[in-house]
Amino acid sequence: MPKIRHLKNPLLALPIGFLVLFTLIVFFATEKSYEFIELASIWVRNYFGFFYLYLGLGCVLFLIIIALSPIGNIKLGKKESSPEYSLWSWTAMLYSAGMGSGILLRAVQEPVFMQQHPPFASHLTPEILALEFTFYQWGLTAWAFYGLFAMVVGYALFVRKKKVRVSSTIEDSISSPLAKKGIDIMTIITTVFGLIAAIGLGTTQINGGLNHIFDHDFGIGTTLLLAILISAIAFYSAWQGVNKGIKAISRINILITTLLLLFVFAMSDVSAILTAFGTASLNYLIDFVPMSLAYGSYHPGMTFLTDWTFYYWAFWLAWAPFTGIFIARISKGRTLRQLLLGVLIIPSFGTFFWFSVFGTSAFGLIEDWGQYQNEFGHVFSSIFVFFENYPMATLLNLTTLLLLVGFLVTSVDSAVFVLSMFTDRGKKNPKKKHRLIWSACILLATLALILLGNAKPDIDVLTAVQKLLIITSLPFALFMVYMAGAFVWEVSRKQKSLN
Repeated sequence: MPKIRHLKNPLLALPIGFLVLFTLIVFFATEKSYEFIELASIWVRNYFGFFYLYLGLGCVLFLIIIALSPIGNIKLGKKESSPEYSLWSWTAMLYSAGMGSGILLRAVQEPVFMQQHPPFASHLTPEILALEFTFYQWGLTAWAFYGLFAMVVGYALFVRKKKVRVSSTIEDSISSPLAKKGIDIMTIITTVFGLIAAIGLGTTQINGGLNHIFDHDFGIGTTLLLAILISAIAFYSAWQGVNKGIKAISRINILITTLLLLFVFAMSDVSAILTAFGTASLNYLIDFVPMSLAYGSYHPGMTFLTDWTFYYWAFWLAWAPFTGIFIARISKGRTLRQLLLGVLIIPSFGTFFWFSVFGTSAFGLIEDWGQYQNEFGHVFSSIFVFFENYPMATLLNLTTLLLLVGFLVTSVDSAVFVLSMFTDRGKKNPKKKHRLIWSACILLATLALILLGNAKPDIDVLTAVQKLLIITSLPFALFMVYMAGAFVWEVSRKQKSLN
């Protein structure tokens, strides 16, 4: 009897029950739900906002220390084993799962916003400061959240031979079965909210692109249909598994993204882009610590932090469980040093170059226009407006729509695969019925979020996501501190026993 068996699986029944309840409440009390979320997000911001900043800086420094220490020599698997995936496939999969459609959503809008509204006073030009702060919000900190999780879970999975569950990372320091299940349930719920936020934003941007290309208002109905389509494709990819579905789509995503990037790079001011990339990257590394602490003159103000940095840190934290576990799952055969330095450096500087190309090119367009009328101000259509200034604009915009779908699919399918591993007793290759159940639940919760983002005329999906994620990622942020400490304790204990 499948139904009875699922009820006996609390890691499946309880999170799904919670998500169904959340979905029903939002469907039938959308405006009241938004008002409650708004109040709760203000409370979290007021009391824990700076904790997010300190946690981000701590994660970066912690991972660098681990990577450069003797602990970095630990291999995820047998000593003689080699990496399961090539560097190209590994990078493609981790980047598609970890960033995806976000780099398309913000490619032009964020650098231009930072240029027009500098976060703090600086000796740098507005353009370089804009890129530097964009790098800060998309760089080392985001990947440190993912890397910390990937390291701890990978160690538990391939060195200690534990099941694919977050509770496996701390089970030697917490003996209570109830506490362990609570940690896994919290991780599952955090993962789902981070994922539905990404789908809600991505489908809204696709709808914005369609509206721009066809000069028509397709409305919320089209956004809901897009969410259904993407969830269906992602389910099929997750059904096929890591090697057949997820790896293939990830490679296609990265290939098309690279071609799009090189086209814009070649058609723009190459010298200006390279200069901006080098200057902004250098200043980012120099200013990283004071920016991470919002110290002194680097404090952009509470409103700015809430709208941007606190939200980004909450988003990366919400994505850390499934992205980190997925990265751990594909990192067998690599050392912790290779894993951590690879996760921190390769995608960070790839993202920096991406924003340098699109941001610097957008700055050049604004300069040529002589005045800026907020052409790039709408987050869901800015990149499509940008491409109107290049040859083959229609082809570029259609390619962007294709990429948005592809990135969303790889984010959803990898998350569905990880959630299925959680709920199917920590198996590395979970049963396909778990993949079906999670695909359906994620779709329903996404539809609820899209409705929530349209609860009032003065809000959108982005506003709803910002407020929701700041709340749902807090418990997991607190847990990550404990998880890091438990990892150090466990590794130190094992090293002593070997000596």
